[in-house]
Amino acid sequence: MGILKNIFGGKGEQSSKEEKKSYLNWIPLTSLAQLEEIKRASKTESVLIFKHSTRCTISSMVIKRFEALFTEEHQNLKVYYLDLLNYRDISDEVGATFQVMHQSPQLLVIKNEVSVFNASHYDISQVNLTSYMI
Repeated sequence: MGILKNIFGGKGEQSSKEEKKSYLNWIPLTSLAQLEEIKRASKTESVLIFKHSTRCTISSMVIKRFEALFTEEHQNLKVYYLDLLNYRDISDEVGATFQVMHQSPQLLVIKNEVSVFNASHYDISQVNLTSYMI
């Protein structure tokens, strides 16, 4: 089996492939106090919140598509990652604070302390990230 991998591109193939650079820098959203930070930051820049369910296959597919949207020009966008299963109380507060009904997966764009855009499911992969840059 090892000989076949060497002949047909096993280990050597992996090392010769160039890994794709990620321009998305997730910020874990793990405390209610961070919502105040998000509101404060949104006064000068757009802040994104991605709500993700780690048990949902749709959410897993959507997060990969969302990550693929990021190019070098988007690397300075602030993007918070909210694990819905571990931080349901924060998810509830996000909905109340920004007056958005809970969905999963869900993307919110916060500007001037309010949600100016939200999308869920596959609509997330259609978002124009450049339109939320300053």
